[in-house]
Amino acid sequence: MATVEKKKKNSLKDFFKGVRLELKKVVWPTRKELVSYTVVVLVICLVFALGFWIVDTGVLAALRAIIGA
Repeated sequence: MATVEKKKKNSLKDFFKGVRLELKKVVWPTRKELVSYTVVVLVICLVFALGFWIVDTGVLAALRAIIGA
């Protein structure tokens, strides 16, 4: 029983060691890249939100025309 508990502790410790090693390999974006990526994501979200709003407004207008309300 003790070997199982010890193995679990070692495996958990090994897991976090592996995570730490992998994080050291990550190429993090520069501040300039991060800002540009963030702007791109926000603009795309805005475009999609505007598109969904236009479609929603069109469907609502069509339903009102069909129902006659």
